[in-house]
Amino acid sequence: MDLLFQLVQAFIGTLRDIAPIIIILAFFQLGVLRKPIPQLKQVLIGFVYVIIGLALFLVGLQEALFPLGETMARQLTEAQFIYGTPEQPETVDWTKYYWVYIFAAAIGFSTTIAEPSLIAVSLKADEASGGAIQSWPLRIAVAIGVALSIALGAFRIITGTPLHIYMMVGYLIVVIQTFFAPKEIIPLAYDSGGVTTSTVTVPLVTALGLGLASTVPGRSPLLDGFGLIALASLFPMITVMGYAQGSKLWAEWRSRRKTSNSSGDNRS
Repeated sequence: MDLLFQLVQAFIGTLRDIAPIIIILAFFQLGVLRKPIPQLKQVLIGFVYVIIGLALFLVGLQEALFPLGETMARQLTEAQFIYGTPEQPETVDWTKYYWVYIFAAAIGFSTTIAEPSLIAVSLKADEASGGAIQSWPLRIAVAIGVALSIALGAFRIITGTPLHIYMMVGYLIVVIQTFFAPKEIIPLAYDSGGVTTSTVTVPLVTALGLGLASTVPGRSPLLDGFGLIALASLFPMITVMGYAQGSKLWAEWRSRRKTSNSSGDNRS
């Protein structure tokens, strides 16, 4: 009964959240453009699917992903698991938390690969570029960026270093890369940072950060538990532009090698 009640609440809440979108679309289509909604039946069925899917997804987050992320973070940071003793030492040895870094990177990579917003953007980029920017390499580049950012964020929480240092250095790297990266990839790289902070990544990453901050001695969930999402939106810009720069250098090197081989064959 509790689960059924949660489903009904999630359905009502999702319907309330979706209602402004429906009203705005209907107003501009019927009131401004003064044209009927094309394929009205399919559109209505699609909205029903969206509402049901989002409601089920929200309940799944509350019942599975949030508790699982917090539980894993607590288990990985227990003194018995880290130090082999039941009592936490007074000083934190960040080198002992390597399993936390590995788990954080794995969570960041896997959730980003499954992120619906990233899938949508990568497919559109593939379509708009005529296949020059392929979907899977782009998704992998973004996922690597998120994996690095979550692992670094876990390191920041464990060591207690300020978040603004990482953000300042990261955005400095982004600014420098912007001057050297291919112009075609820069807008997509910037968008890639935003699409990672969506429905799949945010719940698990937030749960991980809060779980770490509540179990590592001397850390505050409010001051130290948040900030992972900021890093997760920063590093994909770096990795996507780095991927584009690497691909460009690789293509230029292959072109030069092909030209030199052709010149050698002509001389002979």
